[in-house]
Amino acid sequence: MELSLRRLQMLRELHRRGTVTAAAQALHYSPSGVSQQLAQLEREVGVKLIEKTGRRVQLTELGLLLSEHAEEILGSVERATAAIESAQEGITARLTVAVWASVASGLLPRTLSVLHAAHPGIEVSSTELLPEETADAVREGRLDMSFVIDYSRLASDWEPALHRSVVAVERLHAAVPEGVVPDDTVSLAALAEFPWILAGPRSHFGRAVRAECHAHGFEPRIAHTVEEQFTALAMIAGGLGVTLVSDLGLTLLPPGVDVVPLEEPVLRTLSVAHRASSTPRPSIDLFVEAARTAAAEQGLGAAT
Repeated sequence: MELSLRRLQMLRELHRRGTVTAAAQALHYSPSGVSQQLAQLEREVGVKLIEKTGRRVQLTELGLLLSEHAEEILGSVERATAAIESAQEGITARLTVAVWASVASGLLPRTLSVLHAAHPGIEVSSTELLPEETADAVREGRLDMSFVIDYSRLASDWEPALHRSVVAVERLHAAVPEGVVPDDTVSLAALAEFPWILAGPRSHFGRAVRAECHAHGFEPRIAHTVEEQFTALAMIAGGLGVTLVSDLGLTLLPPGVDVVPLEEPVLRTLSVAHRASSTPRPSIDLFVEAARTAAAEQGLGAAT
């Protein structure tokens, strides 16, 4: 009997999420594709793994047993990959990383340049996700690592299955229509009179900015709720309101927007998260070091 790692991963996700649709979304497959692959897995093992209960499906006892072994098998594959990397003199590896727009434009290009110069055998491909989704993608095994953020007044949820390495510290700045703030700096409280353009409260960034505003004694008056920072900055260029923008977000800045430093610094910490393992992957450690080097070159080193 020859087991497919991809099909074992699908079985594991079905057990975790409870529906074929949810498993398919997590793995970026179509529901019909997942169903076909699981049916093939049943043929390979020669037993029934899944049964229908009304409109839902659930694992049989043998399906649950194989799912438990799937966790061990997939974990062993990760450890074997790490061991092979450690045994190489010149590391060759393929990594996947989750990013979002400001990281993709502001930090990733320099990170990959630094990494390639020192370790050309390491190939990295990226997937753009919402910041709130990146850690889950790594925990679930869809990607090798991800960038994650913690704000000074709002840390992200701790994932005990993940290890985090800090690579950069960013400041947040006021982003305002050109000419509306004449001073070199501005207090956050002084922005209370303006309409705000901000991500919704389900967004980590949206919650963090609201927490900062509350700490400075006001509730921001949200005129426009947008999830993409580039969209918010474009609306600010049109004179529709104000927001906060991070150092890396400045790479997205359109004409017509002034960036004004805040009088009381608001910080966020950028880390690289990967699955915790007793056998670390050297390629991931080298990517982390390249990201730290790139951040330091841009004045965003974790020690600054």
